[in-house]
Amino acid sequence: MSYTSELSVSQEYLSFRSSIPLRKIIVDSDSSKGWKIYDSGPKTVKVPLVCLPPVSGTADVFFKQVLALNAKGIRVISAEHPVYWTVSDWCEGFKKLLDYLGLHKVHLFGASLGGFMAQKFAESTSNCPRVASLILCNAFADTSVFDYSDSAALFWMLPSLVLKKMVMGNFASHKVDPAIADSIDFMVERLESLSQPDLASRLTMNCVSCYVEPHKLTELPVTIMDVFDEYALSNPVREEMYKLYPTAKLAHLKSGGNFPYLSRSDEVNLHLQIHLRQFEDTSLSACGPGPQGDANPASWESKT
Repeated sequence: MSYTSELSVSQEYLSFRSSIPLRKIIVDSDSSKGWKIYDSGPKTVKVPLVCLPPVSGTADVFFKQVLALNAKGIRVISAEHPVYWTVSDWCEGFKKLLDYLGLHKVHLFGASLGGFMAQKFAESTSNCPRVASLILCNAFADTSVFDYSDSAALFWMLPSLVLKKMVMGNFASHKVDPAIADSIDFMVERLESLSQPDLASRLTMNCVSCYVEPHKLTELPVTIMDVFDEYALSNPVREEMYKLYPTAKLAHLKSGGNFPYLSRSDEVNLHLQIHLRQFEDTSLSACGPGPQGDANPASWESKT
């Protein structure tokens, strides 16, 4: 591509890429399938925060979370999955990844499709829980909201260009503030880097008829993170999430678009810290030993 986004040449992104290696981990019998992960923070932490990207995202879309939370002593893993065509195959693959990394439980921060997969993984392992908590950003619990259930079975044969147009149709086209515009540019670059099978398989999981069974997740601590400007999901979808998780903590951002972890990273990182703080000094802590930066809740209150 001739165009390069502001974020991908920023000092922060370049620092992230130079300091944290991208690992490819093969957990399936098909050696061409590899999970791509960035793993930062103290390896002594066995219940880290794992970030799961949206349809258009790669593992590096959470670079601002990785850097900021790492500085607070929190172990953060950003994970990008290989080609899986079904939710159950994805859940099985993710379970194998956690086994490979020696992680019995994790906190999951999922954005959009990543949020849906986080819920489905928690549901699929509910008999032997592998999820300590959920943070769901611009997420959904039922794929029928996308109205593609009937055609999703054909995504595997559609050209990349058609699939990319489907995804970009959800990106804001009206005038937005510079930070949101930068986040969209960065995500368009990531989208361009995805192969046809990558994109087709992600869209298939995003749109094939499937829904979360919340009664299997009633014991989980959940934070629902929402933005209140225009983004890809509608108000009814948001309201449905609130109904499914009546005891969830709500992290509201006035604005941020589809990708607030890029456009409003300071606010998102603060909400992630607040969520994880409830597990400090327990066996489910995502934080290594020692003080965790600005760990005074009183100072958080004044900022939110």
